[in-house]
Amino acid sequence: MVSSRGTALRNLLAELRAVRPGQRALIALDGVDGAGKTMLAHELVSLAKTAADVPGYVSGRRVTAISIDGFHHARAIRYAQGTGPDTFYRRSYDYGAFVESVVEPFRRGGSIVPAVWDVDKDQPIAPEPLILPNDCVLLIEGIFLHRPELVDLWDASVWVDVPFEVSVPRGNERFAGVFDADPEATSNHRYVRGQRLYFSEASPREKATWVFDNRDLYRPNLIRSY
Repeated sequence: MVSSRGTALRNLLAELRAVRPGQRALIALDGVDGAGKTMLAHELVSLAKTAADVPGYVSGRRVTAISIDGFHHARAIRYAQGTGPDTFYRRSYDYGAFVESVVEPFRRGGSIVPAVWDVDKDQPIAPEPLILPNDCVLLIEGIFLHRPELVDLWDASVWVDVPFEVSVPRGNERFAGVFDADPEATSNHRYVRGQRLYFSEASPREKATWVFDNRDLYRPNLIRSY
């Protein structure tokens, strides 16, 4: 059933907060570029701070979000084997650093390092560790999060579902004049075909706990996958 954005967000937040109550929950927020993952993560964190009347609300349970984009490989590694779709999918991220900095300390009950690489400046960073309570939800937003080496890390996951004909022009609004709005345009081959390679290898929509149909930002639809 299609609902208002506010209703869909409250329903999703209630589902997320019900994962491993009283413990730490690690939840992936996956989707293609331009699907609206970052905005959705920010909305959920903001809502969690104020929505005491959310169905299923757990009083005081913190919801925090970080991005996988803080764990890019250096540009020299990302493009060492070219700039095609395969390297986009297979060489963009340092998953070892992500597991060491986030997943392992989170599971131990310790603080996490929310990012290690500034992709725009192409240089390492060392932010302050993020201290989290023992009862919390940590959202990891980004692309390729259901790939084989990551899928078993999550306690639950969301696939933010948007077709390329919507996501590509939406995402490319951030880079005016750089990329074509047509998903099949040459300027989009690396990204769109890289995502299609991911779909064929990982089937992320089918593996997600929930699907959040976000093609209409004003009236999204939350679907439980199982």
